[in-house]
Amino acid sequence: MDGPILIIVAVVAVVLVVVGLVIWHRSSRPSEDTRAAAPVRSGLGPAIRRALGTELDDATWEDIESALLAADVGVESTTSIITSVRRSRPETVEGARIAIRDALRGELVEVDRGLTLTGSPASIVVVGVNGTGKTTTIAKLAKRFSDEGKTVTMGAADTFRAAAGQQLESWAARVGSQVVRGQEGGDPASVVYDTLESARAKGVDVVIIDTAGRLHGKKNLMAELQKIYRVAGGDDVSEVLLVLDATAGQNGLAQVREFSNAVPISGIVLTKLDGTAKGGIIVAIERTLGVPVKLVGVGEGVDDLVVFDPDGFVDSLVE
Repeated sequence: MDGPILIIVAVVAVVLVVVGLVIWHRSSRPSEDTRAAAPVRSGLGPAIRRALGTELDDATWEDIESALLAADVGVESTTSIITSVRRSRPETVEGARIAIRDALRGELVEVDRGLTLTGSPASIVVVGVNGTGKTTTIAKLAKRFSDEGKTVTMGAADTFRAAAGQQLESWAARVGSQVVRGQEGGDPASVVYDTLESARAKGVDVVIIDTAGRLHGKKNLMAELQKIYRVAGGDDVSEVLLVLDATAGQNGLAQVREFSNAVPISGIVLTKLDGTAKGGIIVAIERTLGVPVKLVGVGEGVDDLVVFDPDGFVDSLVE
């Protein structure tokens, strides 16, 4: 009898040790998305470098101003940048390059661009208009969290678009997360409630809520978004992320303003910034509205979502 008893005791001891290590690992994980930031390139860089040329004259400043405006940097930011650079009186092209870099960096807000995860579960509400890549971004977010060892449940609160729930389920199967769906045409807020209840019951770490790609000018849809926000936890929601298409240009500013009037946007996810988009909208959004760009989509792969690095971005424009 002693032999079997010793074996059982040993097995129980091993199980307890493993469970203890798992609990320690989960409790010691940071509450923020700490994946290293990555530099992002845009179509603005080549235009600035061409404008600088090999010498400085009045035409140089006009070309730089034109390049900034054409890249959706905006009139306010462009005026501020050109004024700052010319006031510094650079004597060489290299001096001008450094001055432009410093002026551009000064237009971007100083803020932690990681995703803060608070609550149990942490809740993230993702908003944006149709066609920005919102559902794909949610899948990429779920993949990032899964890679960090977190469990994720996605709430398919876009009940108006027939294929929205199916699209989210397809992504969930690829990234290893769960989806809570409601009836097509049903109350989106009830889906949010069910998602949170399911996540709490299962001890899930993060809930990501997909919302309908609503037109930002529709007051009734914005009111519905406010209801979703309240059900998701209101002020206790970890993040409200607005997904913007980098090719939208100055229209992106209008979207940020309208959505910010409905819910407190904590950060921007800029999609389709794969090197061809102008990217100047980043500067315009941050200077004009003070909302930080936290993440950028740099490709179609599930891992092509990176923390925005303002220093790397600015360096890519002038070096």
